[in-house]
Amino acid sequence: MLVYALNLRAPFISLAPIVTTVADGLGVTPETVGILTGIPVLCFALVAPFASMLIGRVGIERAITLSLFAVFVGTCVRSAGGFELAVVGTVIIGAAITIGNVAVPVLIARDFSQSAGAVTGLYTGALNLGSVVTTLVTAPLAASFGWRWALVAWGLVMIVAAVLWQRATAGREKVPVVLVPAHGTSDAELGPVWRRGIAWCLTLTFVGQAFSYYAVTTWLPKILTDTQGMSDSGAGGAASIFQFFGIVGGVGVPLLMSRRMPLRAVFACMSVLWLSLPVGLLVAPELWPLWAALAGMSQGGNFTVIFTLVVQRSRSQSEARRMSAMIQGLGYSAAAAGPYAIGALHTATDGWTVPLFVVLGALTIMTVSGLLATGARRETA
Repeated sequence: MLVYALNLRAPFISLAPIVTTVADGLGVTPETVGILTGIPVLCFALVAPFASMLIGRVGIERAITLSLFAVFVGTCVRSAGGFELAVVGTVIIGAAITIGNVAVPVLIARDFSQSAGAVTGLYTGALNLGSVVTTLVTAPLAASFGWRWALVAWGLVMIVAAVLWQRATAGREKVPVVLVPAHGTSDAELGPVWRRGIAWCLTLTFVGQAFSYYAVTTWLPKILTDTQGMSDSGAGGAASIFQFFGIVGGVGVPLLMSRRMPLRAVFACMSVLWLSLPVGLLVAPELWPLWAALAGMSQGGNFTVIFTLVVQRSRSQSEARRMSAMIQGLGYSAAAAGPYAIGALHTATDGWTVPLFVVLGALTIMTVSGLLATGARRETA
């Protein structure tokens, strides 16, 4: 699972450090390349319900194997031609990664329910470690071999991950997702997940989290290039601070939870750190390493909190699957607009002040709804 997580963000994060180079190669503007970053997120929203059904039908192991091979195909298609093929390949990548996004919380609920926080933290840490490596390595690869091969390289890593995953899960490919609700209550009696207040609170929390994460991931290198005079390679390396400290947050939050620190207090602390990035870049941009580190810890930590709550508050594995699909479907619908909206606002205003205020607003929504979610009482079947 952790090897799989290392590869879930690389296919679309790899665009951020070389956005100008890719734009020149495709004959489009950098803002248009931002659409390619937003497409996978839109797929996360639109494909999540179908991914949930696929996982329920073929099982977690087989679904993840399928997603890894599909990402490889999409990565190759994206780099094979002009902008049109780049869009087609990106859609394939987005649909394939959606399967993993939905599958992992269900896998944790099935196999690691007693240690959901710790395992979710390790999963989040692996996501961010993969993001760090991608952010650091893509620009040098593009400089040496060209941007097309630099992007294809991350698809080749998917093949390695698929082989390792198949070996690790040998004999389990046909194991279905067990849909046995807690306390013997039938799935029908639990009712639609959208009727649960906790589901809506977590959805709004994830809206703010995902919108801000993908907007910052896409445009932080460009912000540093414009405001600090960095090169593309230098800005990509500098922006990796944001991803690296996500590992710290993803692993650190379960440690705080294990010391019985209230989940609401943990979330409140993480939210303050997240808010420091847009505020800090507005009032003291020269301290960008500090703001990137603090926000990095928060984005990793809050991701862990959100999906730990999905596992803990779901009353069956089926409900965990459906709640995960709802949160990601609606959350990523809003997040899909992030990279393009921030890029368009930057172009319209010729600066980063308005875009950073928009990120600040999204994080405020995340904070308020997250405090409501972490304060809600656990429902039982």
